[in-house]
Amino acid sequence: MHNFLQAAIVSALLQILFSFTAVSTVSWEEWWTYDGISGPAFWGLINPEWSLCNKGRRQSPVNLEPEKLLFDPNLRSLHIDKHRINGLISNTGHSVIFTVENETRHHINITGGPLSYKYQFHEIHIHYGLHDQFGSEHAINGYSFPAEIQIFGFNSQLYSNFSEALHKAQGIVSISLLLQVNKVLSVLFRLFSNIYNKCSEGAEMPVNKLSVRGLLPDTEYYMTYDGSTTAPACFETVTWVIVNKPIYITKQQLHALRRLMQGDARHPKAPLGNNFRPPQPLHHRAVRTNIDFDLSRYPGKTCPSMHRDMHYKAKSWTQY
Repeated sequence: MHNFLQAAIVSALLQILFSFTAVSTVSWEEWWTYDGISGPAFWGLINPEWSLCNKGRRQSPVNLEPEKLLFDPNLRSLHIDKHRINGLISNTGHSVIFTVENETRHHINITGGPLSYKYQFHEIHIHYGLHDQFGSEHAINGYSFPAEIQIFGFNSQLYSNFSEALHKAQGIVSISLLLQVNKVLSVLFRLFSNIYNKCSEGAEMPVNKLSVRGLLPDTEYYMTYDGSTTAPACFETVTWVIVNKPIYITKQQLHALRRLMQGDARHPKAPLGNNFRPPQPLHHRAVRTNIDFDLSRYPGKTCPSMHRDMHYKAKSWTQY
């Protein structure tokens, strides 16, 4: 019955879409959302080119279960170039996105960690909830965070640009920063402040001298797995790196984000928030970490261990 109802809803939606395309050119970008009959459960049905969203076996985001993480002694420290860049931050109607200037001469490279190639920084996505209990795309042991920042780069050694790399093997890296509410004004203020007074979809403002590296917390530890983009077409080309420490956002910053709207200034539709895809099945994928807590069991031992009884222990997500 559920499958029949789902098929009927999609059929009705497609009839509306196809009747509209007879009089106008419609971008598929306008036909997906984060809720209702155009939400995540229907992405793979709306457009055949998005079939991975429903049928893929390496989809993102995922729920990270501490007892199932696997220590990998070969994982290196992640490195992001420290110089600053200019770009634009915009409300796309799906997310808040910072995109680097096309004319940038000194690109920011992302290397090390689980990566075998050099990746060039391209953009930052911000996902957040309308309430503090949820908003992040990735979860840890079922716990969601109020927001998540995703730093995207493309494989610049194999591909010429982000668009090409998006649907190619080992094309994309995404560094996930989970956000927790704190009273201290964070470095995120510079990233967010320019968009606060431009609430409507399509609004964009310049951001100068942004330090991407400066967004990361002071830890070298992370979790990593092979996954996908978290929006259509759900390409399974992403190496995910989830940093093992949250960064912080104030209630005021979060409230300002929640004022952002879909739709233009004259015809606002709905709040932009709740722009997250639910966790997807792991399908037996390994989630690796560079933390070896097994060393504490053997005083004097310095060599890493791959014992199966060694599990990553989730930290308390509070102010350090």
